[in-house]
Amino acid sequence: MIARHVGTFADSIQHKLDLVVEGHQMLSEKIDRVKTELEDKIGCVKTKLDAVAADLSAHHADTEVHKTVY
Repeated sequence: MIARHVGTFADSIQHKLDLVVEGHQMLSEKIDRVKTELEDKIGCVKTKLDAVAADLSAHHADTEVHKTVY
């Protein structure tokens, strides 16, 4: 009878541990998805910033050529 109770208790603990492991796996997958999404968005922002910097650089070079006008 004690062996049956110990077996039931062990099964209960194993089930709970399985749930914890599954939860951690789900969180890890979600973190990976969010990381990928953020990297994509950051890449987009970097591209836009590079374009703005190039435009400002071109504008600055143009104003340097025409100093007397500005």
